[in-house]
Amino acid sequence: MKVLIFSTYFAPTTGGVQTCVMLLAKGLAEAEGLEASGISVKVTVVTEDAANGMDDSVLPFRVVRQPGFRKLRKLIQDSDVVHIAGPSLLPMALSWATGRPFFVEHHVYQAICPNGLLFRQPERSACPGFFSMGRYDRCLKCSAAEKGTWRGLRAVLLGFPRRWLCRRATGNIGVTDHVKKRVNMPAAQTIYHGVISPESELGGPRLEGELVQTAFVGRLVAEKGVPVLLKAIRCLQDDDFVFRLTVIGDGPERVSLERMSKELGIDDRVIFRGDLRGGSLKDALTQIPIVVMPSIWEETAGLSAIEHMMRGGVVVASDIGGLSEVIGESGLKFPPGDFNALATCLRKAARDPVLVKSLGVAARARAIQYFNWKDMIHAHLSLYRNACESLLARAGAD
Repeated sequence: MKVLIFSTYFAPTTGGVQTCVMLLAKGLAEAEGLEASGISVKVTVVTEDAANGMDDSVLPFRVVRQPGFRKLRKLIQDSDVVHIAGPSLLPMALSWATGRPFFVEHHVYQAICPNGLLFRQPERSACPGFFSMGRYDRCLKCSAAEKGTWRGLRAVLLGFPRRWLCRRATGNIGVTDHVKKRVNMPAAQTIYHGVISPESELGGPRLEGELVQTAFVGRLVAEKGVPVLLKAIRCLQDDDFVFRLTVIGDGPERVSLERMSKELGIDDRVIFRGDLRGGSLKDALTQIPIVVMPSIWEETAGLSAIEHMMRGGVVVASDIGGLSEVIGESGLKFPPGDFNALATCLRKAARDPVLVKSLGVAARARAIQYFNWKDMIHAHLSLYRNACESLLARAGAD
């Protein structure tokens, strides 16, 4: 079976989508080793990202970067099934036009929101879903504030063919039940992100009176809500527990966040580590039992949360979107944007090391049960195989 995976973004750039596509492509390419009923899969990843020095030949699948229109069309025509990581217009249109079965995996909300985030600009607040409501004037105001009038108008107009093509996909994949329901597309099902399970890496929880290590992992952008976390740390200044926050990631908000930590008088408690990857990221998080995700948008899943849960760590997160679904009862939650409630969660964790330990055990168990890499690969394979068998059956009937 020849599977083409299209992802606008791919390694060496970093991000949740890039990581998920890499894990999916590797898993599919090694499907026989995963006891996938002897299925042989030939995987091609197509991306608009340049290699920038990355050696694609070391990967167990083919990578085609920045193809032109004709080459992309030929690649799609030569495939048995097309997987599109996010509703990109051109690969969807070519798949539909050529009759190739195609699946759209919804990592964000592009199918129902021009900016893909359900996050209003310039208000910087969660959007109730104006595009789905037909409130296109509100969408235009938001897009224009972010991109300028003409680019904003273009983004809104492109939302219509994007939604039309998603409704004609062979299947739509939500990365959580929340996303599946929010996007509300036909032939939809949920396949959770899967990550490879390591041995539990974290040491024991910090005891009362000691330094309490916490971290934020993610892009430094407005919707991630890092100011909420900084304000919560400020609320803990007079407590008996000394919190140390490690901020891992980079983005356009970094300068303002560093300035905010100084203005709040907590710059001695906050370390900005920048973008860390691979072993450096693992080393930075090994002795940090608590990761905080203070998102103020409807986070679709939260790959960083899943990875920390798989390590046996505790996630303290906003009770919003797919992020809340991912954590379930294995972490601590607070209303989005409420820094006082977040501070209360952190106090609770600091005062109760037994709770931290039990939550870490529960988090790892939940991650192994629901976010297993092999299960994710098998779920995708099942979809692809059924689509190919249906196509062959229709061809035979004709």
